[in-house]
Amino acid sequence: MDHPFLERIEAGLRAAIESRNLAPTLDEAARYALLGGGKRLRPILAIQSCIAAGGSPADAMPAAVSLECVHAFSLVHDDLPALDNDDLRRGRATVHREFEESTAILVGDALQCIAAEVALESPRNTTRIVKEILEATRLMIDGQAYDTEGIFPADVTDEESRLRLMHRLKTGALIRAACRCGALAAEAEENVLQRLDRFGAAVGLMFQIVDDVLDETQTTAHLGKTGGKDRASGKRTFPGIVGLDSSRAEIARLAETARDELIPIGPNADPLRELVEYLVMRTN
Repeated sequence: MDHPFLERIEAGLRAAIESRNLAPTLDEAARYALLGGGKRLRPILAIQSCIAAGGSPADAMPAAVSLECVHAFSLVHDDLPALDNDDLRRGRATVHREFEESTAILVGDALQCIAAEVALESPRNTTRIVKEILEATRLMIDGQAYDTEGIFPADVTDEESRLRLMHRLKTGALIRAACRCGALAAEAEENVLQRLDRFGAAVGLMFQIVDDVLDETQTTAHLGKTGGKDRASGKRTFPGIVGLDSSRAEIARLAETARDELIPIGPNADPLRELVEYLVMRTN
């Protein structure tokens, strides 16, 4: 994904690793995990939400970098043999395949700590931003537990409700937190914070449903990760439970919900509107 803030985000990510003086192997593997490409959706959302709320990119940069560190940690651990057991990520060997499984575990641990340290550098609403990121990380891990163990709360009984809960946590929590952290970095008024919160919730679920559809319809070579793996391994997906047509209809509905939340914010939110269109149409 091309974006005007990508170079600044990459510079922030490099600085987050370089300033920590990690053990040599851990440093190499952490760079491999964090600096190996990706959409950088969460940092972009944090920065653009901050701008939409009247702030500057610099205000949101610590939160943006922190959220991407959490995301990278989640991918490293998600790929491990004990969880999704994947060999391919972003067209390259996963961290535990390129290095050792023990190194991959330590990389995830280190990135989670670095994320907290970087978030503490936020110039405004520091405590609230750190709390948002830590809570979203915990919720993401909850979602991973539902996905891995398949054991849900007693009052969540039907398959679609279970799937929505899992996606809202595993993928949606960090995306929603990115929008909230951007608003907090700009010291947004409460009504703007709530609109960006609802925008983030809609985009987070939409993003994962698009992922589910792509897993069903795209090749491994195109995706840069193993295609068709979710259905093959019995994972819950939207196409698997409601079908491809209903999945695509839900993507359109969530995109419209996200657009509606931005209407009162005005032209500062135009980049977020463009991002919604990109996310709906993406193919990997």
